[in-house]
Order: sequence, then C-alpha cells, then structure tokens
Amino acid sequence: MAALLSCKKPYNPPNLTGPTGYLVVEGILNGGGDSAVIKLSRTVSINKKTTIAPELNAIVSVQSDQGASYPFTATGNGNYAFVGFNPDVNQKYRISIKTVKNEQILSDYTVVMNSPPLDSLYYDRKGSVFGPGININVNTHDPTGKARYFRWDYQETWEIHSYYYSRYKSNGDTVLTRDTINDNIFRCWKGDTSSSIVLGTSALLSQPVISNATIISVDSHDEKLGVEYSILVKQYALTADAYKFYENLKANTQDLGSLFAPEPTQITGNIHSLTNPAEPVVGYFCVGSASSRRIFIRKGELPMSWVSYLYYHDCMFFVDSKNNTPRCCYYSYYLGGNDFINQVNEFINYNKPNYDPYAGTLDLLPVDTIRSNPQSTIILGYTAAVHECVDCTLRGSNKMPDFWK
Repeated sequence: MAALLSCKKPYNPPNLTGPTGYLVVEGILNGGGDSAVIKLSRTVSINKKTTIAPELNAIVSVQSDQGASYPFTATGNGNYAFVGFNPDVNQKYRISIKTVKNEQILSDYTVVMNSPPLDSLYYDRKGSVFGPGININVNTHDPTGKARYFRWDYQETWEIHSYYYSRYKSNGDTVLTRDTINDNIFRCWKGDTSSSIVLGTSALLSQPVISNATIISVDSHDEKLGVEYSILVKQYALTADAYKFYENLKANTQDLGSLFAPEPTQITGNIHSLTNPAEPVVGYFCVGSASSRRIFIRKGELPMSWVSYLYYHDCMFFVDSKNNTPRCCYYSYYLGGNDFINQVNEFINYNKPNYDPYAGTLDLLPVDTIRSNPQSTIILGYTAAVHECVDCTLRGSNKMPDFWK
C-alpha cells in the first residue's frame, strides 16, 4: 500500500507561453440611432489568472470614404461608444485606432450591410441523446437579394423561483412580516448571452431565403424551461469576406477536438497594424443595422411530462445528504405547560454572540409560521431554511426586466 501511494506524484504542467498582447476589436457598428459600441482588449497567456485585458485610453474613430469622421468616447473597461451613428449605404467606412503606445490600427473600408427583418422566430420540439427539448429557429429572406450571409446572436432570460416562499424575515433577533412586494426573494430572473458563433447563408441557393435555421437548443430538463423563458435574437447581414472570417473563427474555436474536425487555419480579418504590419489584429470591422425578434415560452405550453431539473433539489430534505447538516425546517415550539424551546433564537438570531453565517445550521431564513391550526392567531414558531433554498437573489435579480410580460 505504501509503495502504491509513493508512486503518486503531483503533476505540474509546464508554463504555456506564446505570443500575446495582440489587439482584439469586437463589435458590429450598428446604425439606427442607437449607441454604436466598440470593445478593445488584448490577448493574454492561457496560464494567466486574468482572462480579459481591456485596452484603455485609446483614440477611436470611424471614418467614411467621403471624409466624414466620428470620434468615439471611452466609457470604461475597454468600451468606446458613439451615440446616434447612422451610416449612409452609399458610403464605405473604416475604423481608426491609436493606442496609448502610439500604435496605429486601421481597417479596410467596408460597405454598409443592413439586415433585412427576421421573418419569424419560433420554437419546435426536438429529440436528443439527453432527452427531448426545444430548438429555437429563425426564418429570414432579403427580397433585394443583397443579403446572402448572416450571423445571429442572442440574449436569454428566464424566470426562477425559490424552493420556499418566505413570508417573514429577521431583523437580527426578531422575526418580522416580510414585504413580499418590495422585498421579494421568491421570484427572480437570470440571463445569458450567446457564446457560440451561429452562421447561415443562402449563397448556394436559388432564392435568398433561409428557413428553419436553428439558433440554440434547450433540453427539456433545463431550468430555463421551468417557469417562463424568453430569447431575443439579433440578426446581422455580412459581406462574403466577413462571413468567411467568422466561419474560420468558428472552425478554430468551436469545431476542434473531433476526428473529422478541420485543421486550424490562420484567421485574417480586415483590421491591420500600420505600426507593425507583421503583428495580427484580431477582429473584423462590419457596419450595418441589425434586426431582432423576441419570443416567450411558458411552462404551460410545453408537455406536462417535461420536468425541469431542480437547482433546489436538496431543499426538500431535512438533512443535506452531502454533509449531513440540516437544511430546513427549524422553529420554536411548546412542549407543554411552560416548557418552551426557542429554536428561533438558536438558528435565526443573527445578533447572537459567535454567530457564524457560514456554519450551515445557523444560516437560516424564516419561511412561515407554525400554528396549532390554520385559524389560530397564536404563533407557536417559524419554519426556516438555508438561504439558497429561500433567497432567489443569490442566483438572479428580483427586478423584473422591462420587457417581461
């Protein structure tokens, strides 16, 4: 046994080093009067603790081929914005960047590609190795025939509920009635943005029409479908060169790792360093307005047999199976006569000396009252549970999104 244990040695991988510090330019210059935002950052080594290195204090502007210039303003964290940008479809545009190190970055001039409207955004049921679920699909077409290449991104929002509905709160040593309207901790919303590159083209089709293009799939057990789910899909029209750039980027970042995956290729965009032409600049400068649609999917619209995975699955148990600590439900109660056991003071008294909010058995929120019968006005005590079973704001926001139905 000792000999076997002595063979185990910690593995410390060698430092992963390589060229870093390349400028990354992100953002499509949208028209339509909204704020146009460009994000600048630098590539970092894979073994660095920091994954994002924003490029600060740069001088950023967009220039037209007819001499107009639009200076962008730094808004923090490597973001640069211009309010009210309305590109002219009869002009071409390029981006100019001057860094604090006096590096001069310039893109090629590019035409304006405005996206046609999204004809429809809908969902249909799917089957998968993980069980049934839904596909979010789009239909689109350009009657002018100009837009043949597309990219989509999306923003997801879904409603979550705590396992317990808390009608009470503690001010430190006393249980009080909770204002469930202004102090709601039962109903919250979470969100996510697309992290994959979704592309589509009608270039090889006889008609400039894209049908049933799947943007994202959601499995039936996903918590997103547990109450109500919404997705906002944005569509961008691309030039053939921009589409090729994103296609190569997708192949290098998403499609690697399988036996039949494509070989990594050099990703060349339309942004260049004039100061050091041999140094790559990561990104592709595009100009044009996007189109968008939003849909909502309620739990009641889906098959009753679809049961979402419960994040709070341990909350139904009195004792946590992982560490054998109680999760619910403490209360104060009478044994009879004058014998009274104040478990509230023991477990919901935050002002108690030596109170440890991370001790598990003490970190409890009151949930509801205990009475001898529902009509009784005498409160015997309170049920309570650990925070993650009661307070949804630990995982989301209790501020309802403006667009929520």
